[in-house]
Amino acid sequence: LANRLIHVFQEGAFFFIMQEQKRRDFIKQTAAWLGALAAPTVLPARVIARAGRILPSEKIVMGCIGVGWQGTDNMLNFLSEPDVRIVAVCDLDRNHAENARTLVNKKYDNNDCAVYHDFRELLARPDIDAVSLGLPDHWHAIPVIEAAEAGKDCYGEKPFAHSLREGRAMVDALQRHGRVWQTGSWQRSLERFRFACELVYNGCIGRVNHVQVGLPAGYSDFAGTFGRDRVTPPPAELDYDFWVGPAPYSPYIESRTHKNWRWHLDFGGGQLTDWIGHHGDIAHWGLGLDYTGPIEIEGFGDYPSHPVYNTATRYRISTRYANGVHMTIAGGHKDIRSGTKWIGEDGWVWVDRGGIDSHPKSLLNYHFGSNDRRLYRSPGHCRNFLDCVRSRGLTITPAEVAHRSATPGHLGQIAMLLGRKLYFDPEKEVILNDPTANAMLGNSLRSPWSL
Repeated sequence: LANRLIHVFQEGAFFFIMQEQKRRDFIKQTAAWLGALAAPTVLPARVIARAGRILPSEKIVMGCIGVGWQGTDNMLNFLSEPDVRIVAVCDLDRNHAENARTLVNKKYDNNDCAVYHDFRELLARPDIDAVSLGLPDHWHAIPVIEAAEAGKDCYGEKPFAHSLREGRAMVDALQRHGRVWQTGSWQRSLERFRFACELVYNGCIGRVNHVQVGLPAGYSDFAGTFGRDRVTPPPAELDYDFWVGPAPYSPYIESRTHKNWRWHLDFGGGQLTDWIGHHGDIAHWGLGLDYTGPIEIEGFGDYPSHPVYNTATRYRISTRYANGVHMTIAGGHKDIRSGTKWIGEDGWVWVDRGGIDSHPKSLLNYHFGSNDRRLYRSPGHCRNFLDCVRSRGLTITPAEVAHRSATPGHLGQIAMLLGRKLYFDPEKEVILNDPTANAMLGNSLRSPWSL
């Protein structure tokens, strides 16, 4: 039945209907029709979503939500793609929004780009196919869930979510509504990282027993606001109450907002969660552990007294997976090199943004044969997302994979804060025999916000 339906969609029998109805309304009606016709058969959401495929001749219409630092970089990447048309930007900082609007209008040599203050108004536009989200961690879940409900495909940043339960809610919403998702874990789209993972994946270093994931430590002054630690009225251009949003309210301090919000646990998770979606993600990829998580976690972190920040500056987390692999995640420890290092019975492979190395060295010249298993090859991270918006296929960093990549970071944070070993069920996603730790898998959201 699924194959016959796909054939019908591809032949264009429903193109007339698509032209007469909004894309997401048609998907909902088609899904209901399929359920009545084929019950109890359940079709994958991506099969049903083929009804909403964008034609090759059509531009992918995008909006950008959160256009500060990383959000603007992502927006510029999408602006460089010839089959994209950005029509709207949204930010709670008026200066950010106006700067983004200027960049878009300059690209298209017009004044057509709309500016929104509330992301929900942008998502309500029926002409927008996809959104790029560049928001603080505490603002990942709600806009993504609402975007999925509005029928928008999403490109969003790592870490996937601010908490494990928010991440699961995001995955469920994206799957329920048949939406394409790409995470900004762009290392998967680089040849060096894919080659390293393929060496490990194909057993070139034998059975892997241990993986070392080296992340940054300390606090980085990304915004140039260190020392501006006094409580002051927020600037006129920033809607600070909206910016705090679902997080616990705290007075405005300049050094705790733009860019440097990540050093406060209400808004981010420090270097640990900021980077686990990069090097931890690569560790999972090489091990073939994209759809699971650790079963044991313990860790120790330094949480220094600071007038503004409260995330760990130095940390070491040990995890064990059901297949026996141990993973050490560390920042600020000299014995753990930055990047990802898989250690096997017959050698090791290390990769980082600055290089790749192995033992034996001959592995660096390895040529994969027809019997070797190859990993997903991406033409570029933004390009991969756009191609999947058209094909309705999985991106190189889909939602479930991104959620699982962030899981060791969420669990490690809890283990460090409580100072005890945790036992985790990766299928049910619960911490066993520890109600206090299990409750920390989710955050209480400030009214009126909810998932």
